[in-house]
Amino acid sequence: MEEAKMPLHGGGIVHAPFKWRRGELCLHFFVEEAMGTPSTIIAAIATPAIAAKEKEVEDLFKKYQHKLLDAVFSGLSCVVSVPFYTAFLPLLFWSGHGKLARQMTLLMAFCDYLGNCVKDAVSAPRPSCPPVRRITATKDEQENALEYGLPSSHTLNTVCLTGYLLHYVLSYSRNGDASIQFAGVALVCLFIGLIGLGRIYLGMHSLVDIIGGLTMGLVILTFWLTVHEYIDNFIVSEQNVTSFWAALSFLLLFAYPTPELPTPSFEFHTAFNGVAFGIVAGVQQTYNQFHHEAVPRIFTEQLRVHAFMGRMLVGIPTILIVKFCSKAFAKWIVPVVSNTLGIPIRSTGYIPKLNGSVTGKKSDKIKQSSYVQKLFFFSQQDTFDVDTGIRFIQYAGLAWSVVDLVPSIFSHLKL
Repeated sequence: MEEAKMPLHGGGIVHAPFKWRRGELCLHFFVEEAMGTPSTIIAAIATPAIAAKEKEVEDLFKKYQHKLLDAVFSGLSCVVSVPFYTAFLPLLFWSGHGKLARQMTLLMAFCDYLGNCVKDAVSAPRPSCPPVRRITATKDEQENALEYGLPSSHTLNTVCLTGYLLHYVLSYSRNGDASIQFAGVALVCLFIGLIGLGRIYLGMHSLVDIIGGLTMGLVILTFWLTVHEYIDNFIVSEQNVTSFWAALSFLLLFAYPTPELPTPSFEFHTAFNGVAFGIVAGVQQTYNQFHHEAVPRIFTEQLRVHAFMGRMLVGIPTILIVKFCSKAFAKWIVPVVSNTLGIPIRSTGYIPKLNGSVTGKKSDKIKQSSYVQKLFFFSQQDTFDVDTGIRFIQYAGLAWSVVDLVPSIFSHLKL
């Protein structure tokens, strides 16, 4: 495991001492927006207390640093990371719990969009490293370290997804035993607490970030539990769902804030935006064949464990092949369409020969510029980054294969 320094979003390093602490910055931002001039008085009173509390938390975690805790908290972070959910959700679809899988997928996309929007709008940096020790055990964690800190995405996602999973399990089992319900809530709260502590221990977030992620997660979960049945009914039974969701996905690519400095947050949002569209398009077309409530579920006579293992052996290679093919197709079609429409293009990663169109600081600025500006003021932009369209198509194809192509193969193979 690697102890990483605090990367600045333009590629530099933030060195200690960092006099204007993160808690002070975040509080000042929100109060300034809400109250204007009185924020100076409130911030002057409250920020020293926040700064002192964050310092106490940092000092406390320094006393308990150990290689075992490094491994435990790094492992927990991997369990609630986006790559884990990306691998877990297809298995949930193939296990017969289609409603749970599509709801968790859409909820994940919703959390990713709102959380990343707040991160890039507030642009509050992560804790300074040094003095904070940061541990990035995986490539995914190294990419996460390049994002802004508020709110904690791991905390936000864990609150929403474990909370919804608990709601589904209790509703599905129809168990009215208060002791079981209490045990479920306690287990979820313990898990969320460990995730939050782990993010502070690993140096990825401050206490303010965790509280922000927890609060935002509870608000989103409450909202989702209010509307999830309406969303699900709309997806599986209404008309023109695919065209509506395509328009919504396109709009969400434009309705995104411009961060102070470039981060990978928009890339993560684009990927899950594509996943959500692929899932909705596939489920809407094949609901009556593969995703209705009467489909065989794992651990039943209709879907035994060995049959589910067969599904995994067939399904996982298939979706990886589709992802590769979707990416190759998108790398061909997106530049062709852009050139046909007379749009000057560039690529920051997927197409090397287009990588030299714009370089350096100007390139970063264009990459992160608001897509609303690109829509209405495109003449002011030198080039358009085709990586956004490629990434969206790639992950939309991957998600579509999970709910449409692969179940069709299962049907032909009697799995």
